[in-house]
Amino acid sequence: MGKKISSNLTVSATRSLVIDMINKANSGHPGMGLDAAPIMVALFRDHLVADPKDPTWWNRDRLVFSSGHASSLLYATLHLTGYPLSMDDLKSFRQLGSKTPGHPEYGVTAGIDATSGPLGQGIAQAVGMALAEQTIAASYPEGDKIMSHYTYCLCGDGCLEEGISQEAISLAGLHGLNKLILFYDCNGATLDGPTSDSLCENVKLRFLASNWHVYEVKDGNDVDAISAAVAKAKKNRALPSVIIVNSIIGYGSSKQGSHKTHGSPLGKEDGDHAKAVYGYDYPEFTVPESVYEEYQRTFAERGKKAHEEHSARVNDYKTFHKEEFAAFEAALKGEFKIPEIVPAPEKPEATRVSSGRILSAFADAIPAMFGGSADVASSTNTTGKNMVMHTVDHREGHDMHYGVREFAMAALNNGIALHGGLRPYCSCFLVFADYMKPAIRMAALQKLPAIYLFTHDSLAVGEDGPTHEPIEQLAMLRSIPGLEVFRPADYKETYAAYVHALKAKDHPTAIILSRQALPTLESSDPEKALKGGYVVREPKKEAVSIIATGSEVSLALEAAELLQQRKIEARVISAPNPMLLRKQDEAYKASILGEREKTVSLEMASTYGWGDLAACCIGVDGFGDSGKAGEVLAKHGFTKEAVASKIASFLGKK
Repeated sequence: MGKKISSNLTVSATRSLVIDMINKANSGHPGMGLDAAPIMVALFRDHLVADPKDPTWWNRDRLVFSSGHASSLLYATLHLTGYPLSMDDLKSFRQLGSKTPGHPEYGVTAGIDATSGPLGQGIAQAVGMALAEQTIAASYPEGDKIMSHYTYCLCGDGCLEEGISQEAISLAGLHGLNKLILFYDCNGATLDGPTSDSLCENVKLRFLASNWHVYEVKDGNDVDAISAAVAKAKKNRALPSVIIVNSIIGYGSSKQGSHKTHGSPLGKEDGDHAKAVYGYDYPEFTVPESVYEEYQRTFAERGKKAHEEHSARVNDYKTFHKEEFAAFEAALKGEFKIPEIVPAPEKPEATRVSSGRILSAFADAIPAMFGGSADVASSTNTTGKNMVMHTVDHREGHDMHYGVREFAMAALNNGIALHGGLRPYCSCFLVFADYMKPAIRMAALQKLPAIYLFTHDSLAVGEDGPTHEPIEQLAMLRSIPGLEVFRPADYKETYAAYVHALKAKDHPTAIILSRQALPTLESSDPEKALKGGYVVREPKKEAVSIIATGSEVSLALEAAELLQQRKIEARVISAPNPMLLRKQDEAYKASILGEREKTVSLEMASTYGWGDLAACCIGVDGFGDSGKAGEVLAKHGFTKEAVASKIASFLGKK
């Protein structure tokens, strides 16, 4: 491998690039970028296995910067270690259209394994990646020959203060994710001041209580001590590990140790002061060739060798496990054979029940499906009849019990999707999508084909009352760019939603499901449902149009029959995905949508967002009530008689 140069030079070069990038941009977060540089040097020099020539190699170690604001450190490291990130790219840090945006963005920069920045979510995504690695290795015969790697994550005090971090830490300990190694950069400061202003807990005991191994490095500048801690963590065969690295925020700055270095450029004078402390006497954006050579001899050569050895193992694996590898490869590509629709129910059936039957069939046909619920599987029907629960003793299990941890569940979902090889889904009641929203947004931002199953979708929740009756959640979900939201009217449309979700490769899908039984509609059509909306009742002459979703489609059909008795003709449009309908070509939309002035929307939720399609919006712009479902629906006007009367009144008829 050759003789190592002084790690101090590599650390100093990294720190100097961090200073130069942030000063040139006049924007960024130098504090953690400077103090955590030794962590990156120890990791890339001695441990991380990846191939900068093939950044998407699927058996590489994963690295997540949960503290995404320290992105300058990550970009500097990627540049030094041979990834396709030039010095000019570093000079364009935080500039529009650059490969070095303010926070790491998956798909924008080679070597970035996850979009991060919203604090705490990176930890959860890393847990999801480690969970995926563990599951895949256990799901195939001799699976560790095709999937065996570590997942590393860097976090700070801010990440650990976010509640999602403890949700994820708890799950990691429960499942013994021994190939997950978390670096906690303990620098004693957050943006507003010292951590003593907002934190008093013993972090070490917190991790021990959560079933983690804990290692501590007293001097954050000691690269060899950090590397030794990683080596110890890698020998651990039972539990995840955290390495607490005690550092000095903004190391080298005249203001080192102060929160004032967290999020403001050092400037020329203080930047030069810091470089003098490091003994780094090179012009801006200049790195001695020996630093590049050192990483080439260590990181790049280690990754190249590991990649070649893995490719040889994979070739052998294909020979002895041809069918299994074909299934694994298809899962990596997200190419699944969609099973036929399940048989129609013999009587009205809640779409959550339809979803359960469909999910079970899909899980049998597509072994890569992996997911569960936030402690409500019996209500959301998310356990396939042949699925095994994932535990430490059954790592091959694909049925995950997330516990009451909605936010972490959604973020783990993202990590699993980022990892590849599994198609993740998760579920809870629709009203609690609020707990998950930041992670759902991250899924859409990263263009991940994650699946969300939300049940108990309306006032028909009944006795649980307004705390559990969703009103504004549909509008919230539909407002997220790139998220496809389906609210099916019956089991056929539910199947269509699953088909869409399984075919998706660049966006997440939410499927909104009823608690109450719904009839199977004669005119519903799973193929047409994939256009987002279609006509399910077409009158013979000019008519008012009723556009409805979910359980309200059958209600609209019933109201249309009453209107006909009043000599009012009504077209009924089922719109399981109104946002997708809006994206169809003008000819298609014109073929099913009537004039806005003669259109009524019908949905047991906020009317927000319907105004462009309908002049009259029947919905719920307050909160619900606690009571028997039928009585609650009647109070809020969701009976066929009440709906028919509102439409007649809208048309100016008695």
